[in-house]
Amino acid sequence: MATNKYKTGENVPESGKYKVDSLVNGGSSSNDTTIDIEKGEQFPPSPSDSDAAYWVKA
Repeated sequence: MATNKYKTGENVPESGKYKVDSLVNGGSSSNDTTIDIEKGEQFPPSPSDSDAAYWVKA
């Protein structure tokens, strides 16, 4: 089963913990922290890199 990835700016489909999978620009993120985010909020930029990121459910 493929892991769903969500991009910075997209709406959160399900409340919970998410972590940065990779950066949109192709770089790797130095961030391994998770965030708690509520359904309907928007995914933020990567906390450590301040760049657009792909998020996955933690």
